[in-house]
Amino acid sequence: MSKRTTKNVDLIITANPKSSFAEAIKSIKTNIQFSAVDKDVKVILLTSPAPGDGKSFISANLAAAFAQDEKKVLLMDADFRRGRQQEIFGISKNTADLGYPNLIVHCKRYGINDLDLDNFIYPTKIENVWLLPSGPVPPNPLELLSSDNNHRILDYLKGIYDIIIIDCPPVLGLSDTLVEAQYSDINLLAVTNGRTKQEQLAAAKSAFEKANIPLNGVIINRVNSKGKAYSSYYSDRYYTEEIKTEA
Repeated sequence: MSKRTTKNVDLIITANPKSSFAEAIKSIKTNIQFSAVDKDVKVILLTSPAPGDGKSFISANLAAAFAQDEKKVLLMDADFRRGRQQEIFGISKNTADLGYPNLIVHCKRYGINDLDLDNFIYPTKIENVWLLPSGPVPPNPLELLSSDNNHRILDYLKGIYDIIIIDCPPVLGLSDTLVEAQYSDINLLAVTNGRTKQEQLAAAKSAFEKANIPLNGVIINRVNSKGKAYSSYYSDRYYTEEIKTEA
């Protein structure tokens, strides 16, 4: 049984469900559902231009928001270098000694049908949310994510969970996210109000375009409204939006 903290300030949607941030996350969830009305969306990928833009924070809260709709949600931490989902959900490092990279390796060795997923995927303190942590840092993240075994795992997990949210590393400077985005239904970019530069937005957009992968929207984090910070969502015209710092 995994160890869990009794309270975590990162999970605002459960700790403070009436806050402006919680309402913003629910609005993001609704916008995702409406934007995908013509297709079945199971896999949602989140990334950012740079570290510190809140992609993991938003991924965790978005997972909790979908779970509140009685969806069975899997949160996959694909940020093998700086994953922090096990910290957000209070799962001890000793417990999460087997994570996403280990699952890929074991799939190659034994086959997906013969694996006990309970050794890799952990129930969280949030009802209907399970976590596949990033685990120990592997020497070859890109090779693992590019493998056929990773593809097999994602196909297999889509048959178990209603929603899969993949928390990926920043897209600029690394190819990991663009490899993982080949398997997702919706790709979202988290940026920071007043910090993310237009050049970074353009570079992130260009990276997806060069890989011929759609970038479906942006989540602007830390927007300030009447002294309260929250997140807001824009659809595929995101790159024309001006990010302003509000007083």
